Amino acid sequence: MWNSLTNLRLLSPSIPALVKVLVFFLTWTCLWLPIAIMMSIALKWQPPQPLGNKKLPLVASLYLIVPFILWATTWIENVSLADWGLFWQPATLISGLRGLGLGIVSLAILFGLQLALGWIELQNTEVETKTTEQIINPWASILNPSTLVILLLALWISATEELIFRGCLPNLLQQDYSIITAAAIANFIFAIAHLIWAPKETLPQLPGLWLMGMVLTLARVADGGSLGIAIGLHAAWIWGITIVDTAKLIKPSEKVPEWITGIAEKPLAGAAGILLLVTTGTLLFLMQK
Repeated sequence: MWNSLTNLRLLSPSIPALVKVLVFFLTWTCLWLPIAIMMSIALKWQPPQPLGNKKLPLVASLYLIVPFILWATTWIENVSLADWGLFWQPATLISGLRGLGLGIVSLAILFGLQLALGWIELQNTEVETKTTEQIINPWASILNPSTLVILLLALWISATEELIFRGCLPNLLQQDYSIITAAAIANFIFAIAHLIWAPKETLPQLPGLWLMGMVLTLARVADGGSLGIAIGLHAAWIWGITIVDTAKLIKPSEKVPEWITGIAEKPLAGAAGILLLVTTGTLLFLMQK
């Protein structure tokens, strides 16, 4: 195996960028598939059944392989994580907190405006028990201690995805393409990759996912090449939308078509969510260092 890596390192400058990207994902897939199959058997899940709460263990197993793949790629390409935007310094943490704050505020504005306009409404969750029917206030879901666990998972997922799709892949693709084209291709792959988990739900979100990736790319540019803001911003969006989605905090009021609020209640599949991304992107453009 070491000889193979050494040969790849020597041949790397002559290998087309798209071939490198293909090898990256094929290697990742080949390493993950045996683990995924064993976990699917253990979880008693098989396609095309909905993943439900079985998604998290599978995602975790997929991302646990990433450090090895990225280490091998840095060695073959003779680069460091800093070349991909990950700097081990306090400034990165500060940038991450700025991104986290920006993401939380942007979601508050998105849902707040829609609530004010009457496009969506808060809903109480009714839970039937043996003796009575208990009504859970939606704000209790937000302040629940489990939200901290979701935040930590969101930070892990966002850091992993940013390092791959806004760090590694664009840098590989810039060997043969301009910065903008490389970013567009990397974020197209980012959007398409989400189809693996829930194809039907993800399909209407593809344009939004691609645009989200481009906004996160702009976040790296605005942060002087660091992934700090992008990681924080991405984590906030994952965190906020996961809480809203799993706790079923809101529902469409049906005053406007669902393509405005989000098809199947997915913000990235709606005009309001797209407008949020455009607004965030504009702000990041103005923040460029």
